[in-house]
Amino acid sequence: MSSTGSKTTSYGELTDSGPNRMSAPASETRRWVSEPPRRTLDDVRQQAAQSVAIQAIQEAEDVDGSKVGVVITLSRSSGERFLKLIAESISQVLQSKRFLFAVAAPSAVPQEPCPFLFCGSSETFVERAGLLINSKFLSRIIDSVHISRGMWVGSARGLTETSYDELAFWDVVRKSVRNDIDPLVPPPGSRSVQQLLIAARARLERVTPQRAYAELHDTTTPWPIILVDIRPEFQRRVEGIIQGALIVERNMLEWRFDPRCTERYALADRYDLRILVIDQDGTTSSLAAASLHDLGMLNATDIIGGYVGWREIGLPSQIGPSVPQLARG
Repeated sequence: MSSTGSKTTSYGELTDSGPNRMSAPASETRRWVSEPPRRTLDDVRQQAAQSVAIQAIQEAEDVDGSKVGVVITLSRSSGERFLKLIAESISQVLQSKRFLFAVAAPSAVPQEPCPFLFCGSSETFVERAGLLINSKFLSRIIDSVHISRGMWVGSARGLTETSYDELAFWDVVRKSVRNDIDPLVPPPGSRSVQQLLIAARARLERVTPQRAYAELHDTTTPWPIILVDIRPEFQRRVEGIIQGALIVERNMLEWRFDPRCTERYALADRYDLRILVIDQDGTTSSLAAASLHDLGMLNATDIIGGYVGWREIGLPSQIGPSVPQLARG
């Protein structure tokens, strides 16, 4: 019984204790009588899994019209295969209903990785559960795989060594099946990302890739001009780079270009600095440039179409030597 009042089903996996021994027929006259088929270990495991599944369903909670439950096997030798048999049995019984169950095996040795899984009636349920359990089991998840058809399988160190793990599983399954909040009824004062993007662009004089390239080569402007690439490293590695662009990932942009910040670049010591922000497709860059306006960098803007637009019109990928970082002032 869970400390929260919820029932957690526990059941041991049967292990092979050797073949059943049957006595020989008493006489030759009985040899014609056919013996009943012997049950295999797989048959026994399947029956045990079905029993666990039925008990778990009987003890499940109802959350927003969905059945939720947690199964902790008693046997510390229960492997992923047995957990999947339980999950499949639950799915068969509840195939026409909404549900989400956590099924786990306890660790036999402290900090030993042990399997667990989520099985549910929808991909959304199991995906939510997989994301939430990673946050609950920080630094403990060893492996995780989102298997199709409503199953998410993982392993974690020290599973169920404390009562916290059972509480965490219950918390995850309950929260993962809650009905969606109506996106058309947002909290007062909130704005969608599309509204934020429109508002940001209303403050900018955005430039085309051709215009940006021309500005970067213009030697007559009274202010310094710099091209800033805010794409993450993995995207630059896959998609390509513009040699000569200053690489500043998005999370550091304001700190590097606020003239009042001690972490700023030496170049960012004036408010008329012309900053041309580029991202992959020209969306995040608009929000970033608007944030620079909030700092007082009113000469900042972004490039329409981003790196994709730059590359599509055949602009060179090399403007000058690569400048991944500058000295800070």
